[in-house]
Amino acid sequence: MAFTYDSLMGHRIPEVRQRLTARDSVLYALSVGFGQDPLDTSQLDFVDGHRTLKAVPTMSVVLAHPGFWMADPATGIDAVRVVHGEQRIAMHRPLPIEGEVIGTTRITGLVDKGEGRGALMYSEKEVRDAGSGTLLATTRSTTFLRGDGGFGGPSGPVAEPHALPGTPPDSVVEMPTRPEQALYYRLNGDDNPLHADPDVAARAGFPRPILHGLCTLGIVGHALLRTLGDYESGRFRELAMRFSAPVYPGETVRVEIWRDGSFRALVPERDVVVINNGRAVFAAPEEGVAR
Repeated sequence: MAFTYDSLMGHRIPEVRQRLTARDSVLYALSVGFGQDPLDTSQLDFVDGHRTLKAVPTMSVVLAHPGFWMADPATGIDAVRVVHGEQRIAMHRPLPIEGEVIGTTRITGLVDKGEGRGALMYSEKEVRDAGSGTLLATTRSTTFLRGDGGFGGPSGPVAEPHALPGTPPDSVVEMPTRPEQALYYRLNGDDNPLHADPDVAARAGFPRPILHGLCTLGIVGHALLRTLGDYESGRFRELAMRFSAPVYPGETVRVEIWRDGSFRALVPERDVVVINNGRAVFAAPEEGVAR
């Protein structure tokens, strides 16, 4: 069934409680490429349980994740044709390695691009410590509903993307991916078959399963944490990016970074930009991690 503006805006997404363990934190870090260089001890701080572990800040996008809720027929969404368009993260406190967290997700807006042109859906998730209620992170997503335009909703507003500098990037980081990386990443809770089943990928218009957009985000976030944050996860403050093309597992992600926190990412094998209009904010080392 199709949705209306009111029916989808009123759709209730279940609150999620998650008992986070050190194993979950390590799995996330491994699934976005930490530990590929076993001689880089800064990376090992995120994956080696014999060390004092650090949590990867971008793990906030999978913590207490409600799963692929758009596949629920009650939403009316054409779930096979959804594409992750944009993602934002705001960190309010460093993430714990273990403990219990609560994720509250809600739809915050809809934009109707017209019949045959799809729609935009804005959603927000707040991640809180279950014991204290402390807000740890706020993540915001824009999802392109390719099969759902013309439902009679508003045509705006649509935020302008961050403009990249007109100068060459100050740093370039090559981040390899593995052929089975999407299968590992699914263990974080996003089991959309688009990332594993060739038949589902074909129906969505792709020649083979694609990497999760949020896995690409984690890979790019790793490059940013290395380059702008010196692997000090508590300095990570904000991240915003626009997904412009999919990554296929096994490809290389080349991240171009400017000193002001602007960034984009390309796949050199296909000469295609996969993430654009990115902006990251990191605290200066002397500011510490307390918020």
